[in-house]
Amino acid sequence: MKRIQKVLLLGSGALKIGEAGEFDYSGTQAIKALKEEGVQIILVNPNIATIQTSEGYADKIYFLPVTAPFVAKVIAKEKPDGILLSFGGQTALNCGIELHKTGVLKRHNVVILGTPIAAIIATEDREKFSARLHRIGLKTAKGKVVTSVGEGLTLAKQLGYPVMLRTGFALGGTGSGIAKNATILKALLNSAFSVGSQVILEECLYGWKEVEYEVVRDKDDNCITVCNMENFDPVGIHTGESIVVAPSQTLTDREYFELRDISIRTIRELGIVGECNIQFALHPKSGDWRIIEVNARLSRSSALASKATGYPLAYIAAKLALGKTLADLRNSVTKSTSAFFEPSLDYIVVKIPRWDLEKYTNVDLTIGSEMKSVGEVMAIARTFKEAIQKAVRASGQGYEGVVDEREMKQIMGQIRARLKTPDPRRLFVIGAAMAKGITVDEIAKLTGIDRWYLYSIKRIVGTYNKLKTASDLSKDVLADAKRQGFSDKQISVVRQMSEDEVRRKRKKFGIVPQVLRIDTMAGEFPAKTNYLYMTYAAKQSDHTPTSEHKIIVLGSGPYSIGTSVEFDWCAVTTVARLRHHGIKSIMVNCNPETVSTDYDHSDYLYFEELSLERVLDIYDLERSPFILSVGGQTPNNLAPKLDKLGIPILGSDAKTIVAAENRHAFSKLLDDLGIRQPAWGEAKSPAESLAMAKRVGFPVLIRPSFVLSGKAMLVIENEEQLATYLRHLDLEISKHPLVISKFLQGATECDFDGFNIPCSWMQSAL
Repeated sequence: MKRIQKVLLLGSGALKIGEAGEFDYSGTQAIKALKEEGVQIILVNPNIATIQTSEGYADKIYFLPVTAPFVAKVIAKEKPDGILLSFGGQTALNCGIELHKTGVLKRHNVVILGTPIAAIIATEDREKFSARLHRIGLKTAKGKVVTSVGEGLTLAKQLGYPVMLRTGFALGGTGSGIAKNATILKALLNSAFSVGSQVILEECLYGWKEVEYEVVRDKDDNCITVCNMENFDPVGIHTGESIVVAPSQTLTDREYFELRDISIRTIRELGIVGECNIQFALHPKSGDWRIIEVNARLSRSSALASKATGYPLAYIAAKLALGKTLADLRNSVTKSTSAFFEPSLDYIVVKIPRWDLEKYTNVDLTIGSEMKSVGEVMAIARTFKEAIQKAVRASGQGYEGVVDEREMKQIMGQIRARLKTPDPRRLFVIGAAMAKGITVDEIAKLTGIDRWYLYSIKRIVGTYNKLKTASDLSKDVLADAKRQGFSDKQISVVRQMSEDEVRRKRKKFGIVPQVLRIDTMAGEFPAKTNYLYMTYAAKQSDHTPTSEHKIIVLGSGPYSIGTSVEFDWCAVTTVARLRHHGIKSIMVNCNPETVSTDYDHSDYLYFEELSLERVLDIYDLERSPFILSVGGQTPNNLAPKLDKLGIPILGSDAKTIVAAENRHAFSKLLDDLGIRQPAWGEAKSPAESLAMAKRVGFPVLIRPSFVLSGKAMLVIENEEQLATYLRHLDLEISKHPLVISKFLQGATECDFDGFNIPCSWMQSAL
C-alpha cells in the first residue's frame, strides 16, 4: 500500500430521511483520526450546517454536490492519494462506485481506503451478495433479481404471497415494501423501477425477529462484534423506523453466539476493512435465520452503537482504513487497554425514532420497510421499563402521561386494527389494548412483538393503575414508579397534583436519581469517563460533581422538521468557545446522531432527556448556569419554567425568549414600537377564533406560540377550513392562545440576523 499523505473524504450532502446527522458525526470522527496520523484532509460536502464543514476541521472544503462529475474535478485538481467512501452514507458510497466504474480513480491513481470496492459492490448488489454468501453456506432470503413487472409477478406466484420487495443501491429502504397480493405487488414494482434499476423479490420474513451486529475488522483479519442490537418490531419494519434495544434481551445464548459467529464469517468472506453492520431475520420459535443485508459503511445504526457502547466506531474505522490494526489502537476510555475488545454493558439502551408526519395532510401514517422518521432519541437506564419511558418522553411528541381524549377514543374504537398496522403511536395502542383487557398473547400475535417486551409494558400499565388507585402516594409506590421510568409530570397527572408537589414529596423521601458512568467494560477495568446517565435503579452515584466553574449547555434533542444538524453545530461551537476561554462545559442531549453527544467534545456529557425534571436534577447536582439559546425550540421552551425557579440563564433571559416565542407578546411589542405588521388579534376559543378571522378578513394566518418550525401554522381561506383546523388542533398547542393575522398575498419575505452582547454577561461568563 502506498504512503497516504492526502485523503479525499466524501460527506453525505444535504440531510434527508435515512441520511442525517449521523454522517456529520462519523465524518467528524474520521477527520479527528486522520489528523492524528498527520494526513491532509480534503472534504467534499455542500452542507453548511455541519460540524465537519466548519473552520479548523478539514484542511480544504469543497462545498460541491457529492456526485461523480463534481468529485472527479476535485480529484483532478487535488490529486489525493486515497479516498474514503464509508463516512458519507449511501450518497458517498454510490458516488465512489461510479468513480470506480468510470475509471476516474484508476486514472488518477487514487486508492480506495478501507473496504475494497469489490466488497462494497458485493454488499450493494443484492444478487452478487446472495451468491457470495451461499458459496460459504450462509443463508439469505429466498428470491432473485427481476427486471420487469411481468417477471416480478411470475416469480411471486412461485414464491407465494406475501413477498418482500427490495431495491439495490437504495437509501432508507426506498422503493421497498411487502406485497400481500398481485395488485399491491404491481404498484410496488412500478414504484421501485422508477427509483432504481435493480429490484429483488424475496420470501417474506415478516414476523421474524430482526437482529443487528456492528462488526469491526482490520487488514490482518482481526475481527470483533462491537454491539448487538435487537428490534422491538419484527422484520418488515425498517430498522430506522423501529424501536431498537441494545444489547438484545430475548435471544438465547445459543442464538446470540451463533449469529455473532455468522457475522464474523460473513465480514471475513466479503473482505470488509473497517466497520460494517449486518442484519438478520431470526425465526422466534425455530431459531432459523436469514441474513437480510450488510452495510459496508457507517450508518445510523453505527452512530447508535457508538453512543450505546462508548466505542468510537467511526474513529476506529478511519484508523483501520489507513492500515492500522485493532491491536495497535488504544481503548479511548481506559487509555491503556487495546481497542481489540468487545464492549460489555451493565445498562440497557433504547432507541425510538422521531416522526413529524402530523405536519402533513393526507399522509399515510403507517410505518414499514421504507423510512419516514426524521430523527431519533436514545435513552440509557438499568431496566427496559425505565429506558423505554425515558425514550418516549425524550422524543418530544407530547407524551408525559397526557394523551388527547379524542385520540384515545379513536384508538379504543379500532384497537385490533391499530395493533395489526404499525404507526408512530403503537406504544400508546399497546398500552390502551392492555387497559382494555386484551391479553399479551393476542397482542403478540397481532403485532409480532416478543412477549418479553409486552410483559414489561404490562408492568408499566400495572404501575400506572396502582398510582391511580393507591389511597396514598407512599414512599414504596413512588420509588417503584420512578424505577420504572415514570416522570414527576406523569405521576402528577395521575394523582391530580402539581409536578412541583410530586418533586418535593419524592425528594423528602430521599428518592433522587443516581449518576452512573458508561465505561464500555461493565467495571472490569478501571475507567473514569465523562459519559454519564441518570437512573433510579441504583443505590449510589459514580460521579461526584466538582466545585470548578462550569456552564451547562442544552442540546436540541431529536432531529425533526425545523430542528436539525444546525443546532448541533451551535451547541458544539458553543462548547468549543467555552473551552477556548478556559470554562468547563456540561452537555445535555439525547440524540445519538449528533457530534454533541460524542463524549470527546465536552468536559461532561449527560446523555439525558431534555425535560424540566431532568434539567432540574442536573442543576441540583452541578449548580451551574445554563445556556439555552443554542439548542433550538426545546431548550427555549424551558426558559420561563427555569426562570420562575430562579435557575440562572446565560445569554437572552427568559423574558426576552418569551417575548419572541409568545406570538401575542411579540405582536404587541411591534405595536408598542410602532413597527408595522399585518392586522392581528388573539383568540382563546373557537368562537373567538371565528370572530377574529372575520374581523381581520380571510385569508388569515394562524400562528400558535412556542412551536417548532411553524407546527400547526396554517393559511386559512374560509370559515369551513377554520372549523376543521380547530377540531384537529393538538392538545399541547391549544394550551396557548392563537394569534390570527391577515395573510399578505404577493409579499416578499426577507430575514435579518443580528446579535447583541451585553458587557455584563461577558464579564460574568469569563
